[in-house]
Amino acid sequence: MPYGRGLINEQALAHYDDVINTCLQYNVTPAVTLFHWDLPLYLQNLYGGWLSEDIVPDFLEYARVVFSRYGNRVGYWATLNEPIVFCNDYPLPEHYFKSTSIPPKHQPFYCGQSALLAHSQAYRLGKAMNLTGPIFFKTNGGYKIPLTNSSEDALATQRAWDFNEGWFANPVFIDGDYPPYLKNYTSAFLRNFTEEERAAIKGSSDVFAIDAYTSNFEMAPDEGIETCLANTTGALYPSCANGSYTYSAADGGWNIGYAADPGSPWLHIATDWVPQYMHYIYDTWKPSSIVVSEFGFSVPFESMKTIRADVLTDLPRRIYFRQYMEALLIAISEGVPIAGTLAWSLIDNLEWNEGYTTKFGLQYVNFSSPNLERSYKASFFEYVNVVNEYLQK
Repeated sequence: MPYGRGLINEQALAHYDDVINTCLQYNVTPAVTLFHWDLPLYLQNLYGGWLSEDIVPDFLEYARVVFSRYGNRVGYWATLNEPIVFCNDYPLPEHYFKSTSIPPKHQPFYCGQSALLAHSQAYRLGKAMNLTGPIFFKTNGGYKIPLTNSSEDALATQRAWDFNEGWFANPVFIDGDYPPYLKNYTSAFLRNFTEEERAAIKGSSDVFAIDAYTSNFEMAPDEGIETCLANTTGALYPSCANGSYTYSAADGGWNIGYAADPGSPWLHIATDWVPQYMHYIYDTWKPSSIVVSEFGFSVPFESMKTIRADVLTDLPRRIYFRQYMEALLIAISEGVPIAGTLAWSLIDNLEWNEGYTTKFGLQYVNFSSPNLERSYKASFFEYVNVVNEYLQK
């Protein structure tokens, strides 16, 4: 639906018919995401996109079209990909899109409200249409560690949970509403969900799907949390939690782990914290099962390498996948119900703002060739081998 409503692009539907049928032909279970940040421009300019609840019926109709077309040929349905990320893209650059009177600091949370309503209604529709595969949304995050043992850093860490994973996980997996610190902020400008909406949101995900690449430290702002909360224009407001990937000076000032490509400054090999993260998700939100729906690593400066064999011998990514998978097995052995993983990414691809300069692929793609030849990197075999090595037969 190129305009987000009305006209249906039959050629696009036929394209994905071919993709899905080809997957099935080769015994690959299709997994479909309805929204991975490709909002039709028409809807952004019509009513502000995700800033308006007008998007909810449009998204529901879009879901109906896709569900009806592909139905149970699809094994897994994700409604939204990482709403924490696309909602924090608001406010959009000025003068390019429809103007809004919503204050910039409030815009991400208007987006989040619309996203929860759209997701929950699409979920209920899929169930009413008897789709047999799991239906869920994909959230994102990482384990949050207080930088020091101070009470301020502990409070900052909890605020970070509430303003990140808890933003969408609490409504869906606990009680249909926002976590305390976030609710305290949004109650000043967002309307309350109705009882009917809360009931629809609660339980609207069959698995807890988490894109979990790394972990980080959390600390209070330099001026303190109370001062931060009093300054509504401050950079860290409203969460008033300050993230870091470096241990405190008292603990040596080391990185939390080996750093990825400079194009991914948020990413480190912090697999030591994966079992704790899985436990936190399970203990806090109590899902029936957890799926790590994205994880991966960008090898530093891989795009600058000119020798093909150097690119394919991607030792840091091999280490990342082995250590991560072994960490998940530790969590499973301790009772956390982890149902599966999806590695990012099958091939080198367009990595958003970084273009083709940051590489996550388990396969090398020769972008200099018109045929775009692919070659497996060592990490591909490492990922497969870890699964086979520990597979219970």
